[in-house]
Amino acid sequence: MPARHPRESEAVMSELMMPQHANVMGNVFGGVILSLVDRVAAVAAIRHARKPCVTVSVDKVDFKEPIHVGEILTAFARVNFAGRTSMEVGGKIIAENVRWGEKRHTNWCYVTYVALDEKGVPTDVPPIVPETPDEKRRYDRAAKRRASRVMDRRYDTGAGE
Repeated sequence: MPARHPRESEAVMSELMMPQHANVMGNVFGGVILSLVDRVAAVAAIRHARKPCVTVSVDKVDFKEPIHVGEILTAFARVNFAGRTSMEVGGKIIAENVRWGEKRHTNWCYVTYVALDEKGVPTDVPPIVPETPDEKRRYDRAAKRRASRVMDRRYDTGAGE
């Protein structure tokens, strides 16, 4: 299976935040933001695997500041690392106040996906070939997070004892 470059998986989605996306204070619900990140990250995973993919986990979601009704959210995603059947996708949210033209990096997280075959069974995905220093840094950090997740899973199931 030929390796793929991270840029081949890039995905971007934008959405205008409306009153139904917010709480009574006018701040966008965290779940709305997570939904947008999950959708854009799924596109990145599917582009990389060229197969259906399902969400396995979401790591360390950081909400730096509130997002308000009337702002445009743009979600960016790209595969950082690929294992045998799983991929870590980095997601980033930029909130844009269209009235003032101000853009803020408000959220980020890492989402893990598994590729599935036609029977719904996990299946192999292509490896990632990072080229730039930034891609190599993302790949190395993602590999460390993956190793930590694997150890946590073994501990949680008692397999490591």
